Amino acid sequence: MSDFNGHFNGRYLGPGGSGPPPATPSRDGSEHEYVLSLGDLFQVVRQRMWVILATALVLATAVVGYDLFAVTPQYEATTKMVIRQEEGAAPSGLGSDVQGLQDAGPSMVEAVESRSVADGVIRRLGLSLTTADFLSNLTAEALPGTWYVEISYGSSDPQQAQRIANATGEEFSRRIAQLSETSATSLSATVWDEASLPKEPASPQPMRDGALALALGLILGTGLAFLMERLDTSWRSPEEVERISGVPTFGVIPAFKVAKVKGTE
Repeated sequence: MSDFNGHFNGRYLGPGGSGPPPATPSRDGSEHEYVLSLGDLFQVVRQRMWVILATALVLATAVVGYDLFAVTPQYEATTKMVIRQEEGAAPSGLGSDVQGLQDAGPSMVEAVESRSVADGVIRRLGLSLTTADFLSNLTAEALPGTWYVEISYGSSDPQQAQRIANATGEEFSRRIAQLSETSATSLSATVWDEASLPKEPASPQPMRDGALALALGLILGTGLAFLMERLDTSWRSPEEVERISGVPTFGVIPAFKVAKVKGTE
């Protein structure tokens, strides 16, 4: 038994004597299960708010701490290439119009991310990287509706990221020129913007990750609050007893403590 501070665990004094109220049977003989109303849901959230906030704060703190102290910052440098058709070239299968050059973008992306380009850059710069490691940090993207292809490389060293991104653009341009000499494509890939030295890491992003973790923590905390409410069998008020039992409550015996007298057990 306890008083009405937070939970009502008093003794039920309805018809039939003391003890917990009997469950209300349904027509099929099974016990009736009480369904929380909208007001009860808000009350659960209010009473268990500490659980929700604690879950969200713990998760957000853990994610931000992991980003700051356990993850190596990665810098990303990007060079921009322009794809164009050589002047005076005969029309090719890729098309001599603007739409034809734009359609060549996806093919150019595949060429940038090829093993031949990666191996050429590794040899040129004398990198101690495998082809697989190189390609895992290299990304290329054709900008929709344009003739441009962006080549990005990520590294824990910002200077190396810049150096490799620019070298990849040069190697890609060289190989496209060789291809044009031996085929009828007559395309060229030229460096339009060289990669600049990245000042801020591209990843991790503690603020963004912390905000996402906070939102996820609020959801998980709310679920945990309702789970705790589901497992809590105590009564919170005489009105709740009446609502669950379906019979009136005649009285409540509050919790009290008997003072011990010295010299007695």
